[in-house]
Amino acid sequence: MADTPSTSGLRLLGMPADELRISAAGTVEFASPAHDEAAPGAPETHSGHARIDMHHHYCAPEWREWAVRHGLIRAEQLPPWAKLDTEDAIRFMDRAGISTAVLKPMLPARYHSSAQLREAITITLQSMTEAASSHPGRFSFYVPLFLDDPDASSWAVRRGLGRLGAVGVNLTANYGGVYLGDPSYDRVFHELDEASAVVDTHPHNLPGGPPGPPGPGAATVPGIPNFLCDFLLDTTRAAVNMISKRTLDRFPNISVVLPHAGGFLPYIANRLQALGRFCDPPVDAGAVREYLGRFYYDTAGPMAPAATLLAHVPAEHILFGTDYPAAPADTVLELALPALDADPSFTPEQLRGIYHDNALGLIPQLATV
Repeated sequence: MADTPSTSGLRLLGMPADELRISAAGTVEFASPAHDEAAPGAPETHSGHARIDMHHHYCAPEWREWAVRHGLIRAEQLPPWAKLDTEDAIRFMDRAGISTAVLKPMLPARYHSSAQLREAITITLQSMTEAASSHPGRFSFYVPLFLDDPDASSWAVRRGLGRLGAVGVNLTANYGGVYLGDPSYDRVFHELDEASAVVDTHPHNLPGGPPGPPGPGAATVPGIPNFLCDFLLDTTRAAVNMISKRTLDRFPNISVVLPHAGGFLPYIANRLQALGRFCDPPVDAGAVREYLGRFYYDTAGPMAPAATLLAHVPAEHILFGTDYPAAPADTVLELALPALDADPSFTPEQLRGIYHDNALGLIPQLATV
């Protein structure tokens, strides 16, 4: 792809730079552990297996230095949690009973060219590869893709999946208002399908947000950070668009992971089945039921009680995720983990799957990280 003004749009995985500043609210101090099993050395949970964290954000220190040096970001734009390193992550993981974390890379900046974007991806991939090799068994990682630059995305697929051992790719729900499922992304999805790739997704600010200061990350509703409500709708829009465009039928070898328990999707499932005929193209009720069962969902949140989710989704498709460090350690240890453990909708066997076995079923490579 030739470098054009369109390639200098907001590039991110996770959250844009201005949104990061907003979502820094809350402490990143390590709270007292909420579980007795949390101790150094990746302890086992009550289920007899250490947890696998499928939603663990990572902002490469090398990328931060490079981006500041090139004037792409200001250091003060990033919240404290984006500056935590792998040693901080391991301390948190040990306290939470997490053996392995799959890193979701974030590269929030406005890049001026496709070449500069590739340099950012290269630096981030190298950082994650070094983190994984320096801490055997503790980290794996996704490849960051930017679907508004298909050439760079194709290159990243070949490099990350083909050469560096990534366990999947990470996409945002929309790029410039164009949602996952759009035919303009088919070229990259064909490559992902050929690789039988795990396609992890993450929300972004909703398109058409308020302009002006502090920029694209400005809260849609003043005083309510976008990650609280808008991000869930962003995931829902992407999921519904993929259902409408029959993405999983056209690319049957990919596995799509929806974050935050699928956003609002489980809660509007019946509404979508009843009213999907008004979409263009119409969405068949049977397709809604089928796709709900084919998507995967992580627990990053804290998520709502699971009864509604389990009414539409097989428990084997639910994956444990913390959202750390975007979700502060105390939120995970004192709220999310106890709520998940105590959720009456889950059996002990289902919890064992959520914490460990389901991730290995989706990504067997994690057993030999």
